[in-house]
Amino acid sequence: MARENIDWGYDRIVGAMANLGYTLSDETVGNILRRNGIPPAPERKHMTTWTDFIRAHMSVLAGFLESCRYLIHDRDTKFTDSFRAIVKSSHVEPLKLPARSPNLNAFAERWVKSVKDDCLSKLILFGETSLRHALRQYLLHYHAERNHQGKDNVLLFPATPAKNRVDGPVRCKERLGGLLNYYHREAA
Repeated sequence: MARENIDWGYDRIVGAMANLGYTLSDETVGNILRRNGIPPAPERKHMTTWTDFIRAHMSVLAGFLESCRYLIHDRDTKFTDSFRAIVKSSHVEPLKLPARSPNLNAFAERWVKSVKDDCLSKLILFGETSLRHALRQYLLHYHAERNHQGKDNVLLFPATPAKNRVDGPVRCKERLGGLLNYYHREAA
């Protein structure tokens, strides 16, 4: 799980393992990763391969900028003047978000941080269509497949009830080319 989800910390792995019927501590996960030479999440985050980057983008790259009028982006330095010029050459207007945006309450800001950290900051979005596709996939993942540490590290609305089984094959459900993963046991 740590290799397939480079930004998952010990707690996220503990939650995913609990979904599969295993109870372990974050310390146990840390010990297992160290024994196997896998660095902690902050170090793994900076180890994305070009192949993984392209794989995650395949679902949003197809038809990018086609029939789009605007590209809305934040103030990240990756959106350089040359990038904006390329976008404009496709007759798409790049729109930079205002500073300190969004100015929302703490709950909305937490959701924005989650969607940005887990999904949007790892993708280059090419217009509203690719943004909407990524957000639809993230919302499905967020509500039914992602453990929420602020809610006792459980799934909010699991697609199937937890069965505390420790037998049967474990399957990985991927969204956005493996950018978002959910581990579950097949139904008996």
